[in-house]
Amino acid sequence: MAEPYIPVYITVHLGRPGSDAQNVTVTFPEYIKNVASSEIYPTWPDSSIRANVYAQISFALNRIYTEWYPSQGYDFDITSSTAFDQNFVFGREIFGSINRVVDEIFNDYLRRPGQAEPLLAQYCNGTTVTCAGLSQWGTVGLAQQGMTPYEILTYYYGDNLEIVRDAPFYPAIPSYPGEPLRFGSRGDQVRTVQNRLNRVSINYPAIPKINPVDGIYGTHTEDAVREFQRLFELEADGIVGKQTWYRLNYIYTSVARLAELVSEGERLPQQDAQFGRTLTVGSSGTDVLYVQYFLSVAAGFFASVPESPVTGTYTEGTARSMRAFQETVGLEPTGVVTGPDFRRLYEYYEGIILSLPPAYGGFETAPYPGYPLREGSVGDEVEAAQVYLLTASKMFPEIPAVIPNGVFTPQTYNAVRQFQILLGLQPDGIIGQQTWDKLTEVYRDIRAAALRQTQQYLGIDLGA
Repeated sequence: MAEPYIPVYITVHLGRPGSDAQNVTVTFPEYIKNVASSEIYPTWPDSSIRANVYAQISFALNRIYTEWYPSQGYDFDITSSTAFDQNFVFGREIFGSINRVVDEIFNDYLRRPGQAEPLLAQYCNGTTVTCAGLSQWGTVGLAQQGMTPYEILTYYYGDNLEIVRDAPFYPAIPSYPGEPLRFGSRGDQVRTVQNRLNRVSINYPAIPKINPVDGIYGTHTEDAVREFQRLFELEADGIVGKQTWYRLNYIYTSVARLAELVSEGERLPQQDAQFGRTLTVGSSGTDVLYVQYFLSVAAGFFASVPESPVTGTYTEGTARSMRAFQETVGLEPTGVVTGPDFRRLYEYYEGIILSLPPAYGGFETAPYPGYPLREGSVGDEVEAAQVYLLTASKMFPEIPAVIPNGVFTPQTYNAVRQFQILLGLQPDGIIGQQTWDKLTEVYRDIRAAALRQTQQYLGIDLGA
């Protein structure tokens, strides 16, 4: 599994697993603010609020890290059911004190020293329900005694606890490599399969041990995969496709207790703990996935950078894209990714998703897709509309900024609706033909204005 990160978005199922309830997608900080506002009181002492928020963040990140629900075939990351997860009330009011705390610490989480996975920080209210983890009401008394948030957390979770600060902020990229692993495959994903099968075999001895764990998909790995598939009623073809990958992920997480307060712990190889290896043609792994994703985002904003397919394998095409990026931003165009190259690429990616970079000078727009875009829509057309909205928000602060990720979220709905209000359109939050045309018109005008002299008329009329 990759190093834990803060996902840009999290998808919440508004009910118990298996129910036909609605899924909603919100930003991770918004999710934590909602959970905290639904579970604790804004008048509690600051140390109590922070201790609870740390636990809530860590619990949610454990679900993301272990892919707990996707590994079971669900299309969401977490539920709103307190019997399984955390209390989330879609659309609820967010309290000011909680809003402030979450903005400060949303990218910090708890873990055991030497373990990779965020702690499944179990907690309960401590009054009507008690548990082995943190007592939410109990934190109030401890805070009133003068305990710091960390002291409160160690009171409940033990001294072998650390707070990881400023975790990276990444899009949620599924762990599945994107194509089946089979005899002859090589790389980090194969090594991951080998390690998981060896751990599962402790509980299921019929699965033969793989030795050595070398990242090469040979006969021993194929035999172990085939036995795993037979045991868990999958097609025993010896190939790790998507179904086998996620079934193995779920069984491994279960036997290693990664999604429990008492966990064996996932330990990453030292080279994976931070970005510390050089990526060249032939490299594979989650870090390659991130590089390719960041390059594909950069390609949407820099005409000089060709898009790189997100496959998890560093191909000649990825190297060409990287060379173009390096040349564009003033790095040596080697096509090889070192630590400094990765950091520079991430800085540009982060800048792009939060605001359009100044270097972007094009202002061509896409035609109306031929059908309305609304909450829940996904695809390139949604991402284009989000770029147009983000550009408009730089000129009109009434329009909330959105992240161009191709998912029509509640935040996108709010931005569309505010745009419609400003432009005198029906404020329904839906991008139909009229809204699309006006949105692209405003976008073109703003981008063109950026190339004009200062104090020139922008060409935008909001109407009288």
